[in-house]
Amino acid sequence: MFPRRTPEYLEGLVDQLRSLDYENEWVEFKVNNTDPDMIGRTISALSNGAALNEDSSAYMIWGIEDSTHDVVGTRFAPSSAKRGNEPLENWLARKVRPRIDFRFHQVTVEGARVVILEIEPASSHPVAFNGDRFIRVGSVTKSLGDFPNMERSLWRIFDKTPFEDGIAAERVSDDDVLSALDYPAYFNLIGRPLPDGRAAIFSALEMDDLISLCDAGGWNITNLGAVLFAKRLGDFPRLGRKAPRVIQYRGTGRSNALKEQVSEIGYAVGFERIVDYTMAVIPSNEVIERALRRELPMFPKLAIRELIANMLIHQDFSITGAGPMVEIFDDRIEIRNPGAPLVETDRFVDASPESRNEALASLMRRFGICEERGTGIDKVIEEVEVFQLPAPLFEAPLGRSTRATLFAHRELSEMDRPERIRACYQHACLRFVSGKRVNNASVRERFGLSGGNASVVASRILRDTLDSNLIVVRDPEAGTRNRTYLPFWAV
Repeated sequence: MFPRRTPEYLEGLVDQLRSLDYENEWVEFKVNNTDPDMIGRTISALSNGAALNEDSSAYMIWGIEDSTHDVVGTRFAPSSAKRGNEPLENWLARKVRPRIDFRFHQVTVEGARVVILEIEPASSHPVAFNGDRFIRVGSVTKSLGDFPNMERSLWRIFDKTPFEDGIAAERVSDDDVLSALDYPAYFNLIGRPLPDGRAAIFSALEMDDLISLCDAGGWNITNLGAVLFAKRLGDFPRLGRKAPRVIQYRGTGRSNALKEQVSEIGYAVGFERIVDYTMAVIPSNEVIERALRRELPMFPKLAIRELIANMLIHQDFSITGAGPMVEIFDDRIEIRNPGAPLVETDRFVDASPESRNEALASLMRRFGICEERGTGIDKVIEEVEVFQLPAPLFEAPLGRSTRATLFAHRELSEMDRPERIRACYQHACLRFVSGKRVNNASVRERFGLSGGNASVVASRILRDTLDSNLIVVRDPEAGTRNRTYLPFWAV
């Protein structure tokens, strides 16, 4: 959603748009034409046109004469307008796909009533109305399909425009920038004292692309600046649903939620709080050491930290209606984010570092929150092995999200065959990238096996993993006792 617009802002906007020489790909003037289908087609065309011209918003304005741009006023009242028996705004929202933000504003200019329809640019797919996509060619609305070159250009823009460069709030005053962003936290994270004077503060924020100069005056707060340093993510409506949630349940299902916390502040500011809160509410295990009882968290903090960092950094911000989430159960913890992973889940350990949000990942690395070397999952699996936990499970449900699950401690006898195979494969991956070999002895150590039949049990696990084609024998000519193993991709 767009932020609340003041009358002063809207009057200035109308004056700015009236100063244009003529209508264009992202601005349309009307007086009293309120045909719902025309409005729907124009929303599609202007949204796509704004994306094509890389503008932060598109506008349809009633009460302005098209040829002269004189203010003449309008009888159009969007709040009472209907299509059939359905309110116009609801009908338009239902017909426009993918869902974008648009909002009607009313303002008095030169004593006349003016209505402004503010429209969000298309971001990941061309916007369609009633199943058809439209585009502006000069000041005329046309079918996008009739202009394949423009359609290809639009798709190229979607491919190359990073989320971080988008505008979370536009035409913001100096005071409002400092009120909206936790700028002292930024300087603390980069290890610099807070500068004297506003000019130095704004220069530093602009240098890291947290803000940018607005052509219409003031500043634009970028998505990067807002998502990292917002004092309240809800103040940036397009980012409100991206606030991380931590939910604790009683039992192993989702029917009985005990606690829920939503982190409303920017990721860089709130990261440590999210990790600390998660660690505070996860179940603990009681252990006895030298006759003393003490409580240990069920999951290693380093693993939780790495997975939460991945959850925030690698999410697909173009997916609306979903945000990063941590769910805590009695027997596991699930950490998920919108967006399918960029590499196959069974290659998380060895894959080269690849970030969906490169600028976000780069700054988070500078702040010491994450790494870009691709070793985060290595650390997770290493910690899981130290804690003798079942292997983590990495999934991409329906190709729309990424989910990492850590399981509470279980004895080997309580693990099923797929769990043992997954643990053995991840063990082989970790050993290989660490320059070590997998053999019967290392598998015994991984699963905490001891006793007379430990070697036999380890051999069975290795054989099952071999049969699943997840590992291979390094040297088939070697005797059984001397055999070592590699992950399948290392051959």
